[in-house]
Amino acid sequence: MSISLLITGGTIDKHYNPLNGELIFADSNIPALLEQGRCQVDFNIETVMAKDSLEMDDADRASILAACQASETSSIIITHGTDTMVETATVLSQSLQGKTVVLVGAMIPFAFKQSDALFNVGCAIGAVQCLNEGVYIAMNGQIFPWDKVVKNKAKGHFQSI
Repeated sequence: MSISLLITGGTIDKHYNPLNGELIFADSNIPALLEQGRCQVDFNIETVMAKDSLEMDDADRASILAACQASETSSIIITHGTDTMVETATVLSQSLQGKTVVLVGAMIPFAFKQSDALFNVGCAIGAVQCLNEGVYIAMNGQIFPWDKVVKNKAKGHFQSI
């Protein structure tokens, strides 16, 4: 089974800039994450964009949708910022058919110690291979249907609604 892995940015892919103390996008962390996880799945990795999800707009979501529609595989994982992950999942659910899509992110960048990125992506990889067609979010060791999840910003995790 081949899986498309679409990189769109988010905290999962941020790096620390020692010159100004900000979190920035540089090279994607995803190849290193997959290597560290000793993942043996066949991936087609494509960078769609590198944006903080709070900066994403309708055009960005249309680009993500177009990348999903163009994918030759029916199994797709999208790395995405957690703040607007549900909004992107909503757009995808309205237009995609015949695909299983799992959005995943991290609360702490992969490049940082104690990141949740490796665990979350591992869950997404397992989930996309087992789930039925549809759009899902994989966070905090759980798989949520796109329309039954919310980010609880006060507690820093995703939960069912």
